[in-house]
Amino acid sequence: MKWETAVWMVACLLFTSLPRGQPYKAYHAFVGETVVLPCATTSVGELALSHSKLYWQIDSLLVHFFHNGRDSLASQNPRYHGRTSLFLDEMKHGNFSLKLSNVQLLDAAVYTCIYRQTGDLPNITQKSKIQLIVSVPSSTEKTPSPSGHSQISPRSPAVAPCLAILPLSFHILVTLGIWHL
Repeated sequence: MKWETAVWMVACLLFTSLPRGQPYKAYHAFVGETVVLPCATTSVGELALSHSKLYWQIDSLLVHFFHNGRDSLASQNPRYHGRTSLFLDEMKHGNFSLKLSNVQLLDAAVYTCIYRQTGDLPNITQKSKIQLIVSVPSSTEKTPSPSGHSQISPRSPAVAPCLAILPLSFHILVTLGIWHL
């Protein structure tokens, strides 16, 4: 077998191991932690929050709503009551990230952040999706950081298939004589 064919086979194996159907970033948190789901606008300069709406939702379920310069949580799903907050001092600079406290297994979902600017200013609508993966910490895993904030883990379940295929790919390269130790 030619080495080009072997390299092509390894590339195909790596490509097929990648997660599919996820045009959004995935974040991992453990039950009980606090996680920040990122969302930011690309607008330049300070934003007029009095003419803004910010929705955080899962499909049609309302997780957090910000309207006319303040939180408007009357229609918030009760499951999220008292567990969500925004970074109010950073919103005028385009940071619409959602802080979710006391993460639960049921919080695992694809979250949509929708920002709308209306009024006399040019109408702007921006939308982004973030997947939250939630798991129960095992007794062998590290405990959450003292701050309680979850960090993006390079070994989160979303990248596990990619890591699992690497030893096999390396073995194939060595066996075919393409990679010499």
